[in-house]
Amino acid sequence: MNKFLKEFKERGFFYQCTNETELSNLLDKKKIRAYIGFDCTAESLHVGSLLQIMCLRLLQKHGHQPIVLLGGGTTRIGDPSGKDKTRKILDENEIEKNIVNIKKILKTFLDNKDPNTKPIFVNNYTWLKDLNYISFLRDIGKHFTINKMLTFDSVKLRLDREQSLSYMEFNYMILQAYDFLELNKKENCLMQIGGSDQWGNIVNGVDLIKRYSNNQCYGLTTPLITLATGAKMGKTEDGAIWLDERFLSAYDYWQFWRNTDDRDVIKFLNFFSELEIPEINKIKNENINNLKILLANKATEMLHGKKAAELSEKTAKEVFSENSTGSSLPSINIKLKDLEKKINIIDLVVLSKLENSRSEVRRLIKGNAIKIDNKIINDEKLIIDESFFKNNYLKISIGKKRHSKITIN
Repeated sequence: MNKFLKEFKERGFFYQCTNETELSNLLDKKKIRAYIGFDCTAESLHVGSLLQIMCLRLLQKHGHQPIVLLGGGTTRIGDPSGKDKTRKILDENEIEKNIVNIKKILKTFLDNKDPNTKPIFVNNYTWLKDLNYISFLRDIGKHFTINKMLTFDSVKLRLDREQSLSYMEFNYMILQAYDFLELNKKENCLMQIGGSDQWGNIVNGVDLIKRYSNNQCYGLTTPLITLATGAKMGKTEDGAIWLDERFLSAYDYWQFWRNTDDRDVIKFLNFFSELEIPEINKIKNENINNLKILLANKATEMLHGKKAAELSEKTAKEVFSENSTGSSLPSINIKLKDLEKKINIIDLVVLSKLENSRSEVRRLIKGNAIKIDNKIINDEKLIIDESFFKNNYLKISIGKKRHSKITIN
């Protein structure tokens, strides 16, 4: 088996392939270009997109060149795959802003100086915006049958549940197939990778290219990741785990990985670190907390750099020390004059962004779960004044794992 596919499987990335034997033989003979598409529905990607990014990095590791398709065109429609209702339609300015930000994040993971593996960034709005409807139906639409399109999960699930599916969304799979065709023509792209929910769309693209130009292309999918708890990868009770530091600090990102369920640690070392597989197998029975720290460091280093990972580990050790003031924690600043307005403990917790619900803060106080500088707070009417801010900051904690630093100036 080809080395790329072998590692793809051993790491647990593999779910389906359109023609595995042919693809393996092709990858043994030459280096190829392969693409993954990212719709730009938010300013940042979250960790739910990280497995796809790791697939692109694995392509680079084995000498292949990744193409990153930013869906400036398809985002204007919305992918119905895995959705039980129509996505919110964004305006053009929002989409363009999202594209700029997402491209910046992806460059952090993928940029390198090797011209053979350096990522190619494309925006499908480039070719979709000027499509002539009549010509598109005549040249492309004739290769699709309604009978087959109705069998794909993205359509079938909606119809089976008697949920509406707009004609606009119904066309999404045709446009995604057309993207693959365009990339095959313009960039000699021979493979598309995506999540298992994209299988139907990917197969459509492979079939369209074969019918349109008689070129052989391939599709490869990854499993949808669920945590050992059954929860979906990418979000927690506190919100999405964003890849943009403006929305989630390097420390909080590190903490997300550090708090991985014991049952997921080895799987995630295979998925989200670039430790070699024999090395992971060698250490898999070591102390689980040490493995969690290793996972947190490797994952954080890829996104935020080695210094940020090291500082996050140092901060975590400091925070969990009973004598710690949490001086290295990410901080939120308030002005001295605001203290004069008599901020109480509930206001402070909400301000810290550790908790949004005031009623939940009250419940936590009653349960002795909130601390200031490691001292339990049990008075929900406590007024926070300047005396709490030693050296101009304080550490506020909820339980053992959630901490924030509040500074004043």
